[in-house]
Amino acid sequence: MAQCRPMTDHHAIKPGFTPPPDHVVIDEAAVLRLSELPSGALDALVARYGLSLEWVAPGVVIPGSFWGDDEAGIIGETLYVRPDTAVHSALHEFAHIVCMDEARRAAAHTDAGSDDVEEEAVCYLQILMADQLKGFGRERALADMQAWGYTFRVGTPGDWFARDADRAIDWLLREGLLRQSGRTIDLTFRPRGPA
Repeated sequence: MAQCRPMTDHHAIKPGFTPPPDHVVIDEAAVLRLSELPSGALDALVARYGLSLEWVAPGVVIPGSFWGDDEAGIIGETLYVRPDTAVHSALHEFAHIVCMDEARRAAAHTDAGSDDVEEEAVCYLQILMADQLKGFGRERALADMQAWGYTFRVGTPGDWFARDADRAIDWLLREGLLRQSGRTIDLTFRPRGPA
């Protein structure tokens, strides 16, 4: 199971998740922020999926943010971000929007409401999306997830992605969010359809 955001005193733990182990060090300063990407990079990725992106002014509360602070938010088919939002946070919440079925996506507000397997699929999808985001890429995504404190059964995000993501891949293929040709897996650039 994936661990998403490290817990602090003002964050309630998301049902189904546990705090990262005590030995996990969170380095928020090490992660890339949206303001550091080339202009329009995230906008272009979101547009490929036919979904919406709303930029929030610096210092303004991000609508639909589960974790608060500078974390990305979701309301319906729209991803909300600020320039200081971590790129991995934007990709993670966007992957949630993509992974929701149409009915859940239409009603979504703040909490994606995913189960454990879908949460793993979201993590896998965000890593693949990173390769489509100019100025970011898979290796940076994995490093930023590690710096942020994502933990998995097998250890680091990179270990999980390489060796333990079968459930996520199967789910994404079954839902039509990935396509496979031989050993190659590609994004379909479409959100999940009806349940």
